[in-house]
Amino acid sequence: MDTPLRIPALTDAEEVTCDVLVIGGGTAGTMAALTAAEHGSDVLLLEKAHVRHSGALAMGMDGVNNAVIPGRAEPDDYVAEITRANDGIVDQSTVRQTATRGFAMVRRLESYGVKFEKDEHGDYAVRQVHRSGSYVLPMPEGKDVKKVLYRQLRRREMRERIRIENRVMPVRVLTMDGRAVGAVGFNTRTGAFVTVRAGAVILATGACGRLGLPASGYLYGTYENPTNAGDGYAMAYHAGAELTGIECFQINPLIKDYNGPACAYVANPFGGYQVNRHGERFVDSDYWSGRMMAEFAAEVASDRGPVYLKLSHLPEESVSALESILHSTERPTRGTFHAGRGHDYRTHDVEMHISEIGLCGGHSASGVRVDDHARTTVPRLYAAGDLACVPHNYMIGAFVFGDLAGADASQYTPYEGELPLDQLQAAHELIYRPLGNPDGPPQPQVEYKLRRFVNDYVAPPKSGARLSLALEAFERMRADIAAMGARTAHELMRCAEVSFIRDCAEMAARASLARTESRWGLYHDRLDHPRRDDASWFHHLDLRKSPTGAMEFTARPVAPYLVPVDEFRPVGGPSRHLGEVHPEQVAIAGVREAAPVAMRQEPAVTGTTSHPGTDADVPVSPRLLELLSLAEDEPPLPALTPYLTDPDPTVRRTAVTVLTETVPPGTGPALAATLADTDADVRAAAAASLRELVETLAPEPALRDGLVAALSQTDPVARAAALDALRVLRLGDTGLFANSLSDSDTAVRIAAVRALVSVDAAAELARAATADPSREVRVTIAKALATVTARPLGGTLPTGPGPGLVHSALAGLIDDPDVLVRAAAYEALGMNGCPAPLAARAQAALSDPAWQVRVGAATALSLADPGLAVPALAKALADPNADVRKAAVAALTRHRATEDARAALATATTDPDADVRAFAARAL
Repeated sequence: MDTPLRIPALTDAEEVTCDVLVIGGGTAGTMAALTAAEHGSDVLLLEKAHVRHSGALAMGMDGVNNAVIPGRAEPDDYVAEITRANDGIVDQSTVRQTATRGFAMVRRLESYGVKFEKDEHGDYAVRQVHRSGSYVLPMPEGKDVKKVLYRQLRRREMRERIRIENRVMPVRVLTMDGRAVGAVGFNTRTGAFVTVRAGAVILATGACGRLGLPASGYLYGTYENPTNAGDGYAMAYHAGAELTGIECFQINPLIKDYNGPACAYVANPFGGYQVNRHGERFVDSDYWSGRMMAEFAAEVASDRGPVYLKLSHLPEESVSALESILHSTERPTRGTFHAGRGHDYRTHDVEMHISEIGLCGGHSASGVRVDDHARTTVPRLYAAGDLACVPHNYMIGAFVFGDLAGADASQYTPYEGELPLDQLQAAHELIYRPLGNPDGPPQPQVEYKLRRFVNDYVAPPKSGARLSLALEAFERMRADIAAMGARTAHELMRCAEVSFIRDCAEMAARASLARTESRWGLYHDRLDHPRRDDASWFHHLDLRKSPTGAMEFTARPVAPYLVPVDEFRPVGGPSRHLGEVHPEQVAIAGVREAAPVAMRQEPAVTGTTSHPGTDADVPVSPRLLELLSLAEDEPPLPALTPYLTDPDPTVRRTAVTVLTETVPPGTGPALAATLADTDADVRAAAAASLRELVETLAPEPALRDGLVAALSQTDPVARAAALDALRVLRLGDTGLFANSLSDSDTAVRIAAVRALVSVDAAAELARAATADPSREVRVTIAKALATVTARPLGGTLPTGPGPGLVHSALAGLIDDPDVLVRAAAYEALGMNGCPAPLAARAQAALSDPAWQVRVGAATALSLADPGLAVPALAKALADPNADVRKAAVAALTRHRATEDARAALATATTDPDADVRAFAARAL
């Protein structure tokens, strides 16, 4: 038998020093290293494999899923799309970085030699896959992306700055005084103990793809790159960083019996699509999300399954092009797989199934919490790529956040103190413990057992009892993991990965247990809490390691959006500390004192997957079956009317759904009437349908009458929906909308403000500006006053040098006690004009303690007299907040006709913030 590897002494560590340590040589890590080096940092790039062919990008990429190309898509539209796909639980500031910086990244990659598809005129050939926007940019030659990036790393000027250490696997980030100071790991070929002291650490280790067990049973037959075992999730957690959204799993459609994607993103632009066995398209959701996966799972489980990617109808040139992409770029083994079965896209459609669960910010929304510069909650520790929680970030987002992390981290120099001995000892024990027990259980057996528990107890649909059993199993697995044996450095690597998987499995189970609702469709489907609960759970769920070593949780309200999305209205506010989440009692079924009772049998429900807003345990009534059958025949409104008034609210709600899908003449008035339904869920369904269809509905008198009647309903959901529909359809007037400014519900008053803007009702908005008790309403009014056309209050325009109607209202709002209201009011002055008295106030506000107010004040000065504005804005270029400096640059751009403004802008071209520099350079 082979002699086990010798355990190196703690004092034999090979120590390396650098300014910036990048852990992971894939998509985000490569870009982070390049950017940090370009900023002058000495970079160490650690990769447990080899950078030349590591990471999810190793075999290439068939296209970009989120390219916001000017003229083809708008950043705000993309941000709104991702917000909807994530059920509103999103930090828009991070998503917006990808949206706004993505095009520059495409150009940068292109300058490196990465090829994107273009049309005959040299324009990017962006394809529309989602119904709401064109974001998909194919890469027919994307198989060479990693090769191109590696070539950049090996450029002479980069080699002088970037040291690459392949076959070195970090296991822990080292911290001192609450900040990252380096990392500790080992060489996966020699077993040498390695320590690193650094100024900053960037985690770019990819998704946790090896969490659930694939249906094939192969440990490494995962949808995601199987080398991504959750290393970064575990390292961030043990370093004290917050993780968020860990209950929101990644689940994907894939080819049956082959753990590769069916590649609808590639096939759909060519004319491919997803169908059931009858050849029917069934996907209603727009964006590829958990809700779409819920639809997919329900179809697979129904008598309409299996599900296929349909390609057999395509012309030969399309099939040939798809084969070229799918069999070379995405997965080279794919063509071999189909050939082995005797299948051809011309004769066989591709059967699809559902992947195992994983954690991945790039494809769902689970990962390390980061801000819009990739900073985690631990100072000098960064996260980028699939590891970071930037929902649906994909490849371009990984590059963008790698770039952001590299730029921000480059400001630091190496830590000079002693590395923490206790952390070094703990990491040494984690790494080399299996060598002390070489004949212990081998890693594949222990990992298989662990991941089988993940499938049994954690994979959706979830329940509190199963998740509690999972926690018991994962606690027992600590002993199994401690007993694992290894003889080689490679086996040590695999054993360490099992510890990472166990940490991620516990995080996934505890987070899923903590969020007592269903959200994100299949990603977090709780059978015991089947509905979405925005009242209690419109929050991020953050987890961290407490000082006692326990896993504790905080519910963090979603911050106010940068891009409004009608379906969601986050208001921010304080976080709610939840502490530890304890498992349910699962040792005994039922109670000891009572004898078992026979359960009443209910008829089976077609389609077992429950979704937020449905009752999966309610039997299907004959009336419901009749209605669903009727829906296939595009029924006229009279045929649906009896179901809209059925005594069963489930039938009425389904009738609203059918009405929305078929849209017969008279749909608008029928939906408006349903806003008065006695059931809240039916009313909510009608409100949602009105918003969905509003732009397609005829603005007929009957619809107006129904919407006006709904304004007197007790349900605020109905009132807000009615106002929105009246606004969009231009069926309301100033008097009608103004009445709702006194509504008791905040959301209704906001809808009223938006409606008044649509009719330029400046006078009514001005009267309400400072009177409303809700900060959110006052912010909305401030923004509204920037866009309305002012008309006289009381019929006459004010005389004299004082401000007019809108300026009078904004003058009141800049005295508001709330920071965000004042900031919004100043920003409105930047759109509506800033007369001298208010300009002097804005100048003074550049010293406000709140950076939001300073940003607003700088914006206001963009339309002030340059004699006052330019000197004040020039001083603001030294503000410690980059957003303030950026606003000052934007304002100075408006004044660049003056020499002093141009001189100030010239100084901003050397600002440490890339945005400030770019805006200044563009202005000049």
